[in-house]
Amino acid sequence: MSNHPTSPLLGGAEHDREERPGSRRSKGSSQSQRSRTSAHSDESTPLLSRNGGEQQHDHVSPAASSLLSLHDDGPNDGKAKRRWPTIVALSLLSAVVFVILGLGFAAPAVVQEYAKEAVVFEPTDLSIDSFTTSGVKARIRGNFQLDGTKVQRKSVRDLGRAGTWIARAVESRPSYVKVTLPEYDDILLGTALVPSLVVDIRDGHTTYVDFTTDLEPGDVGGIRRIANDWIDGRLGQLRVQGKADVALKSGIFSLGTQTFSETLEFKGKDIPTIPQYNITRLNFHEVQLPDSQTGMAADVSITMYNNYPVTFTVPTLGFDILVPGCAPEGDFILLANATTGEIQVLPNQDLNVTVSGIIRQLPDTLTAVCPDKKTSPLDALLGDYIHGIDSTIFVRGADAPVGDTPSWISELIESVIVPLPFPGHPFDNLMRDFSMADVHLSLPDPFAEPGSPEAQPQISATVKALVNLPKEMNFPIGVSHVRADAEVFYHDRKLGNLDLHKWQEANSTQVEGQGDGPPGLMVESVVEKAPLNITDDDVFSEIVQALLFGGKNVVLGIKAKVDVETETTLGKFVIREIPAQGKVPIKPLSGNGIGSFAPKVGDLRILDTTRTTFLIEAKVNMTNPTNYSATVPYVNINMLSNGTVLGFAVARNVKIVPGQNDNILVIATWEPARLGGQKGLAVGRELLSQYISGYNTTLTLRTHNGTIPLHPSLGAALSSIEIEIPTPKLDPPKNPNHPDRDEDDRDDNAPRFIDDATMHLLTSTATFTLLSPLRYSTIFVTHINATAYYNHTDPVGEIVYELPFVVPPGATTSPRLPVDWSLDSVGYQAVKQALGGTLKLDAKATVGIRLGEWEDRVWFTGGGIGARIQI
Repeated sequence: MSNHPTSPLLGGAEHDREERPGSRRSKGSSQSQRSRTSAHSDESTPLLSRNGGEQQHDHVSPAASSLLSLHDDGPNDGKAKRRWPTIVALSLLSAVVFVILGLGFAAPAVVQEYAKEAVVFEPTDLSIDSFTTSGVKARIRGNFQLDGTKVQRKSVRDLGRAGTWIARAVESRPSYVKVTLPEYDDILLGTALVPSLVVDIRDGHTTYVDFTTDLEPGDVGGIRRIANDWIDGRLGQLRVQGKADVALKSGIFSLGTQTFSETLEFKGKDIPTIPQYNITRLNFHEVQLPDSQTGMAADVSITMYNNYPVTFTVPTLGFDILVPGCAPEGDFILLANATTGEIQVLPNQDLNVTVSGIIRQLPDTLTAVCPDKKTSPLDALLGDYIHGIDSTIFVRGADAPVGDTPSWISELIESVIVPLPFPGHPFDNLMRDFSMADVHLSLPDPFAEPGSPEAQPQISATVKALVNLPKEMNFPIGVSHVRADAEVFYHDRKLGNLDLHKWQEANSTQVEGQGDGPPGLMVESVVEKAPLNITDDDVFSEIVQALLFGGKNVVLGIKAKVDVETETTLGKFVIREIPAQGKVPIKPLSGNGIGSFAPKVGDLRILDTTRTTFLIEAKVNMTNPTNYSATVPYVNINMLSNGTVLGFAVARNVKIVPGQNDNILVIATWEPARLGGQKGLAVGRELLSQYISGYNTTLTLRTHNGTIPLHPSLGAALSSIEIEIPTPKLDPPKNPNHPDRDEDDRDDNAPRFIDDATMHLLTSTATFTLLSPLRYSTIFVTHINATAYYNHTDPVGEIVYELPFVVPPGATTSPRLPVDWSLDSVGYQAVKQALGGTLKLDAKATVGIRLGEWEDRVWFTGGGIGARIQI
């Protein structure tokens, strides 16, 4: 083979060559090989054309274009782009070239120089017929010729043309070619047995060569060493040297045995990279193992493109699938055993590779958490996959042959580890139909340690989610535990974080897909006391306001990263940080909003009093119209009337459930003077007056900085929401004088605390039956200035009384109070006419009341008081 930089083998000439007519068949071959020759009309045309900047020649085959010579073009052309043939092709090509170089080398030195520079070989096809127990049987086809235009020195060119014209053809005897690697201590890459060949050596005559050769690998350990250097990127350049001892003859004349050597150098882009591939199918399913155990099978289909002019069939191969361990480098964990089907390799076509792998069990080292980390190697692999991040797996040749595959192939690949990119597969909307039922809200515990979960609002609920199962998963799977870190949003504004970092028990049921939809896994988990860290108090205030007054569902958005503990054939393992999002609708308060709770005071006790304040303990009964429940460790809410703060109410350890809630203990403090000053006293007096007169009064509830002690900003944010509720009604005791009277028979205009009256005309006095709603405290009436009316406007008489009297719990009769009759009035006449009977009267009064140390005067109006008229 020529090493000259302008050798036509390298496409250095500039003119196209004409098609040559066929030449005679050579006769000297001792093997059944075919030779065909043809003459050419232009000696300046290169056999192989270059790709860069040169014209394409119709007579050059695609194989010739792929297997270009590895020498430089002419000195003005720069370095040509090189192509990488396979190691086998290199060996065979070198062998053929060495044989050809031997033609006439027994001739004088001039003829040898001519043959070396003029030789051109255009390989048109390389195929592997079969794999043998010791190597492969390969078939090489191509065109051979001597091109005198490539010879630089004219004298050598002329003498060479003359000598080869005389010799006409040369035959090589069968010979062995050894290919070694000088930079790797001359390790033997392989040997090739080249059969006897006969070629036409006349200038411009082409011989078609078609022969079969046996290739055997050399130093298997050395080949693996080279392969590992290439995989690790340490193979910057590679020199390949071929040597052969070739016996030659021309006609009946023996030309002796010649030793030939040729070196090829590869570097830079000449050295290929791992070919790109595409995974077209991936399917996981259960499989029954020979030991009656159940394993997991993975069926993979891969396509890749072969851009080399080679044809062969790769036999079934076995591989170990490895994944990275905890250590950064070199720590591999065996995950699965895989085999490939036969692979048909055709020139310039896609290869279709089918791989079947079996996972028998998950090693402990794969699922164990790595030191100084919170994840295991399996967590890292699955996490990258479901988040669409490409990771790397490793493939190592199996240490035992599969089926009829020759053992030398297994020995060659058994310790070669090839890294392969494992493309991620993002699962958008993996979780859908996210919902929460049986929601229970717990307010922060005021005595909790700041920053602890108990110092945050807590949510308990039944969480349901429908998980879309990827189409690649065709095996039973269950979910036993879940946990998550979730963000809660309202109108795309973040409310806070829902902390579900503790494992929660879960159960799952596989469901069929609807229509064209994928199958799903319905996961249900009961969440207990998950802290809700509210980060935006204004958003929380908007949500509460919408629930109380909006009249329609409040939709909260949930975005979460969910860890799922799964149960499969291979055992339990955790899939971490699955992206999930959903919407949780919350129903508003039905009916009249907060008024639908309809609170009623079932029991009332005065705990303490001062001159202007009193402390009340009340047991409240109410109905929760919602489906939600709540736990309130502590809450402090201001009570207002007409915008003025009159007192506050405190509730501790209250549990609200759907439906009826009885005996909720509330401690209320009445101190309008301190909270509202003189205005507060006046507003408070007005409220009490209306209340005891039976008016439909209301109280306004409003939060403040101290409502939730550990979250003052939350209480302040909610203070913009004022909740108006009807003043809880106090049910007075029954009048013993009318034990059978139904409360529905009472006149709606009658006061709740004066049941009836008796008028004594002769003594000008009156007594009243008073019903005290306080079961445990005594009320003192210290002053009365009252006027009775008939028919709402006609005065009957006045009562002015300055002596205090006692109103104990229950029903009591007042002392006889003096009446100053309005003798000339229509009302008094009506009273006299009703003597011995009853008369409905109205009353207006100013009353002094003392309760413990507290004392004040209030006004009172009442109508429909039934008065018995006696003599």
